[in-house]
Amino acid sequence: MQTLSETQQTILNLITDRVEFDGVPPSQAEIAKACGFSGVRAAQYHLDILEQAGFIKRIPGQARGIRLCRVDEDGESRNSSRADAAHRDDEVLRLPVLGRVAAGTPIGAGIASDETVLLDRSFFFPAPDYLLKVKGDSMRDDGILDGDLIGVHRTNVASSGQIVVARIDDEITVKLLKIGKDCIRLLPRNPDYQPIEVRPDQDFAIEGLYCGLVRPSR
Repeated sequence: MQTLSETQQTILNLITDRVEFDGVPPSQAEIAKACGFSGVRAAQYHLDILEQAGFIKRIPGQARGIRLCRVDEDGESRNSSRADAAHRDDEVLRLPVLGRVAAGTPIGAGIASDETVLLDRSFFFPAPDYLLKVKGDSMRDDGILDGDLIGVHRTNVASSGQIVVARIDDEITVKLLKIGKDCIRLLPRNPDYQPIEVRPDQDFAIEGLYCGLVRPSR
């Protein structure tokens, strides 16, 4: 197994902690800031080494497209090409596309469809239960764009700082959850949009956690 430098081990620990406690990996900008780098190029350099060593896998086109890989004692990554072909079916997800979710002004969840999509499990963490199609660009700075299909892990529990799919009355939206002492706010990741503050008289619920995306051909 390749020996990591102190900086690379620090980055790997940061990724592991963020995935475990927040449910999403850090972005390259967040890694750079945490390590005191002047820019993201240094973070990219160390991520390249971690990926080459088999500790992580990166998904192109995703702002938080870092996936942890389990490494065996012999140094072999779980995602190695030598993996037993008999287990390949376990790496494929058949996910229903249930409707639409707003990354902008909340909209109705839409009509559930019979459409299903086959996807590589490594695209997501944690494993999603279904897909929703994004409408709008309020989450663009986290790499979530209009027309993307986002994976949603069904849960009614989330922590402050996680990206969630939330229901406000009969509307569904995807936003960054912030839980304060006196209020709950749903924050966009685009300065053109205003935060949504959940009023006490509104019916509010967490529908699930964002856990990755796929971008259909434009």
